[in-house]
Parts: sequence; structure tokens; C-alpha cells
Amino acid sequence: MQETPHAAGEHRQELVKFFEMSIDMLCIADMNGWFKQLNAAWQATLGFTTGELCAVPYVEFVHPDDRDATLAEAARLKVGMDTISFENRYRCKDGSYKWLLWQAHADFQTNLIYAIARDITERKRAEDLLKATATELMRSNDELSQFAYVASHDLQEPLRMVASFLQLLEKRYERVLDEDGKKFIHFAVDGAKRMQALIQDLLSLSRVQTRARPLAPLDCAKVFRDVCENLQLVIAESNATITCDSLPEIVADNVQIAQLFQNLMDNALKFRGVEPVRIHISAVRRAGEWEFSVSDNGMGIEPQFFDRIFGIFQRLQTREELPGTGIGLAVCKKIVERHGGRIWIESEPGRGSTFFFTIPDKKPDGLG
Repeated sequence: MQETPHAAGEHRQELVKFFEMSIDMLCIADMNGWFKQLNAAWQATLGFTTGELCAVPYVEFVHPDDRDATLAEAARLKVGMDTISFENRYRCKDGSYKWLLWQAHADFQTNLIYAIARDITERKRAEDLLKATATELMRSNDELSQFAYVASHDLQEPLRMVASFLQLLEKRYERVLDEDGKKFIHFAVDGAKRMQALIQDLLSLSRVQTRARPLAPLDCAKVFRDVCENLQLVIAESNATITCDSLPEIVADNVQIAQLFQNLMDNALKFRGVEPVRIHISAVRRAGEWEFSVSDNGMGIEPQFFDRIFGIFQRLQTREELPGTGIGLAVCKKIVERHGGRIWIESEPGRGSTFFFTIPDKKPDGLG
């Protein structure tokens, strides 16, 4: 059905109305680089009138650093290649520049280019701010990690010296020290040793990122055997039974995964109940990841403490009740997150706990 002249006129008026009302910057240009028609959004964005924008080639408004790329994009249009997401900077009437994101298509029947530009200046500023913040955060983290590493080494030696001299003092003057004197020396030595343990654990926490190794294929069954060997004395003292299902090969940092297993197993041995300790490790493959679990029959914890236990220095028992610095599970969380996984706990007081963690199922050729 052929459109009547009246209907065609109305249709054109509707298109013109949409053209003018658009908040995006719509334009028509010729193949020689001159604007032919612009909507009101151009003046609202740049400040130039339509007459001023059409009076010179449009490249005159482009930032000098972006002109070569803009001319190259125009040349692509002339050979039939559409512009999808091209960015450049356009000069405003007040001398400032705004970032524009372009889409364009060349019509070779009319020899005209139809284009849409969107002002993305605020987005670019946000991206620049985010990059600057990330760079500053990385620098700050590097400095903090370096400080933690240096401080820990500098603090270790005087603490060792304090503990050694106190023990020497106790040994040499044992006969003249009364019970209070011996008790005071014991407290001081114990405090120095706890400080050393705290420094070592803080160093372990900082090393999750600073001493990270490349991810590589890893046999978790071998990791389990090695960790059991490392903990054999504690396992024997606790009369513990350690079992595991078939464990997979994953792509991971072998040292950190061993530390993860060891921390979780040591946690189960430490927070045991009245029954002989039983620990079971298993793994199941779910969508795109391996889900590991470390279950025990220990003390268990209340649900309101589930999130708290993964925080640094978080303890649910006093130091007198159970030893430790409260950093072990924080290290576990940091290791799991470094591998792109997550960690959580399910537990019931008096009935034991199960720690779950996931590791993405990566292939060796996709190592990151």
C-alpha cells in the first residue's frame, strides 16, 4: 500500500520531533567531514549553536590528541564498516572537553553518515577516579605489606632476646627467687612467646598476597597426606581419626592450599569435644567449582558467631581456655578469596562443625 503525501508528511514530522527530543546527540554528516544536521542535544552539551558546529569540519572540534583516531574511524565508515563504540573528546564553547561515545552508519545511497553520540564525561571521570584509587590502594597495600614484613622481623629478634634473658635469669637466680618472682618471669616469657606467635600469624596473613605463588595443577590427595604428616604429633596426642574421600586435582597455589587444609584441621583438633576427635574431608564438584568440606565432632559454635570467626583477632574462647591468636581462620578466608572461592561454616554447639570452601574448577591452560 502506497503512503499518501499527507501521511508521509506526518511521518516525517514525527521523526523530526523524535530527532529533536532525543537526549542523545543525533547528527547527520556528509562523507567530507561536515555536519549537515544536528539535534538540540548538541548545543545543550557543548554550548555551540548548530550554525557554529556546521560552519567548519567537525574534526576541528575534536581534541588534538584524538583527531588521528577520529579520522581513521571516519575512513572505516567510508568503506562500509559501522562504528560501534568509538570514544573521543569534543571541545565545548567554554574551552573544556567532553568525552563522547559514538555509534555511526554510512548510507551510500545518500552519501551521508548517520550518527549517535552520548556524553560519557562523568563515566570517564568515575573510571579515572576508580583507577587512581585502585593504584593508590595497591601502593598503600604494598607499603603496608612491606611494613608488616620488616616490622615482624625487627620485632622477632628483641622478643627472642627478652624471652632468652628472662629464662636465663630464672635459671641463674632460681635459688633466690621467691614464688612471686618465678611467676612474674613466667608471665613475661609467656607474653613474649605469645607476641612472637602473633607476629608470625600476622606475617602469614600478609603473605597470602605478597608471597603468592602462581596457580598450577595440584593433587589435593597429596596435600592431605602432607598435612597429616605435619600434624602427626598433634593427631597422636588427640587420639584423632582423620579420614577423607577421594580428593580432586585443582589449579591452585600449593603452599596456600596446604596452609588452608592445615589451619582447618588444626582448628578441629584444637576445638575438640569430650569424644575422641574425628575429622573427615570430602569434595564434590558443582557448577564450575569444587566444594570442599572439613567436618569434625568437636565443640561446635552458635550461629550468631558464624561470620565473626573469620575476622582477624576474633576468638570465642579466652586465651587461658585455648591457645591461639585468632588469625588462623582469617588466613583461610584470605586464601580462599585469593583463589576466587568462598568459605563458610555450618555448626551446632556440642555436635561439631563443618567448614566449607570452594575453589573454581580451572583448567591448566586457563591459569590466571
